Amino acid sequence: MSDEEIRRILTQTKRIALVGASAKPERASYEVMRFLLENGFDVTPVNPGLAGQEILGRKVVASLAEAAPLDMVDLFRRAEDVDAPVEEAIRLGAKTVWMQLGVVNEAAAAKARAAGLAVVMDHCPAIEMPRLGLSHGH
Repeated sequence: MSDEEIRRILTQTKRIALVGASAKPERASYEVMRFLLENGFDVTPVNPGLAGQEILGRKVVASLAEAAPLDMVDLFRRAEDVDAPVEEAIRLGAKTVWMQLGVVNEAAAAKARAAGLAVVMDHCPAIEMPRLGLSHGH
């Protein structure tokens, strides 16, 4: 995916569902969620085990459906565990599926692309935004 496409996604996205959100500050998903909130995104943490609690002042929901409507689904899951959230993202009308660093699932990506979604794999918005000169929180 080109820098141009990543820039377009990050500038047009408003609502993000962060799947695999953690309440532990040392976890990457917590750091990235904080970064996204600081940069003006509307982030809903998704984690069935923490549903009803709050992370960084945002209420945790158990499912992607509860996070809808959404523009992007940001996946902090192992590559083998992204199929279900990708299918749900398609069903809910998300525009983008973003798989975090180290997460690559070509079959799930192909399914999302076939449904018209943009797919970013093995990247992190908290790295891409400063690199592309888009972040204003850091």
